[in-house]
Amino acid sequence: MRKRNESVTVEHERAAAAAAAVPGPLDKGCSLRRSLRLPSSAAAEGMKRPLGRRYGLWFRLRKVILWLLGVYIAIPFLVKLCPAIQAKLVFLNFVRVPYFIDLKRPQDQGLNHTCNYYLQPEEDVTIGVWHTVPAALWKNARGKDQPWFEEALGSTHPVILYLHGNAGTRGGDHRVELYKVLSSLGYHVVTFDYRGWGDSIGSPSERGMTYDALHVFDWIKARSGDNPVYIWGHSLGTGVATNLVRRLCERETPPDALILESPFTNIREEARSHPFSVIYRYFPGFDWFFLDPITTSGIKFANDENVKYISCSLLILHAEDDPVVPFHLGKKLYNIAATSRSFRDYKVQFVPFHTDLGYRHKYIYRSPELPRILREFLGKSEHEHHH
Repeated sequence: MRKRNESVTVEHERAAAAAAAVPGPLDKGCSLRRSLRLPSSAAAEGMKRPLGRRYGLWFRLRKVILWLLGVYIAIPFLVKLCPAIQAKLVFLNFVRVPYFIDLKRPQDQGLNHTCNYYLQPEEDVTIGVWHTVPAALWKNARGKDQPWFEEALGSTHPVILYLHGNAGTRGGDHRVELYKVLSSLGYHVVTFDYRGWGDSIGSPSERGMTYDALHVFDWIKARSGDNPVYIWGHSLGTGVATNLVRRLCERETPPDALILESPFTNIREEARSHPFSVIYRYFPGFDWFFLDPITTSGIKFANDENVKYISCSLLILHAEDDPVVPFHLGKKLYNIAATSRSFRDYKVQFVPFHTDLGYRHKYIYRSPELPRILREFLGKSEHEHHH
C-alpha cells in the first residue's frame, strides 16, 4: 500500500515537472505580451526625441519672435525720447561711402582738373571744398595750385555750386560722375561737404548746412565776376538749396538759376514716404513718434514754403522710378512753384525721366538728354538775367 502511494506521488511530481517545462496557454500569452511590449516602448522613446527637438525649435523661434516684437515696439519710444537719433537718420553723415578715399586727392577719383580747398564759414567750423574747372581748361590746370584755380573762376565759364544729399561725401561715385558731365559741358563745378560730413569739421544741423552753402556762394561770387552762378541741389541738398536761394532772394542777390534734382516738398512728407518708414508707416501715432522728433530737432527743409519766396528760374529733374524720394513729391513741388507769384517773371520747368530708363534716385547724370536740357534751360536763364 505504501509502495503504491509512493509511486503515485512520484508520477504526480513528474507530471507537475513536465507541466512546468511545457508553457501553457496562459504563460504563452504572457510571454507574447512581454515580447510585444519591449519594441513598443522603444518606438515610443524614439518618437519622443523628434517631438522634443521640434518643441525646442518652436520654443527658440518663439523667443526670437518675442524679442523682435519687443525691439519693434521699443524703437518708436526710443526715437521719441532721443530726437537726436532721428536727426542722425535724416543726415546720415556718419555713413562715409566710398570708404578709404583721400578727399585731399580728388585726382584719385579721376578728377585731374580739380583742386581741394578748405574754407572756414564760422569759428571752429572747417569745410572741405572741391573745385573742378571746365574740361577746356584741363591741360592748363595740371599741376596748378589753389590761387590759379580761384583766379580761373573769373574766366568766361559759368559756375555751378553743387549741394549733395545725405550720406557719403563730395567724393561719392555718382557725384563725381556728375562733376565730369558738367565739366565737359563747360561749367566750373564747386562742391563741398557740409560741417560734419567727410573731412569737414563741425556738427550737422539745417541752419549750419545752409550757412555753409551761403559762405561758399559768397566765396564764388567774390571771384567769378559777372559769370553766371547756378545752384544745383540733389535729394536732401534740395532742402539746403531752397533755404539758400530764399535767403539770397530776400537780400536781393539771387543766383542765375536753381536746379533741383530728386526734390521733396518738406522733410516730414519725405520721411513719411521714405522706404525706411515702411515697417512703421501704419504704427499707431507714427507722426508723434517719428515725425515730431524731426521738427523738434529743428529740421524742416521746407521746399514747398521756400519756393514761394524764390525769384529766379527753376528746373526740376526727377526720375519716375525714384525709390528714395517718390516722384509724386517732385511733381507736387513743381505744381506749387508753377502757381507761385514769385515765379511769374521766370521760367519754371519740370523734366521727368521715364521708369524704363532706370535712373532711379541718383543716376540722372547718365541721361544723354541732360546736356540739351541744361543748354536750353540755362541759355534762357542767362537771357532773362541780362534783361
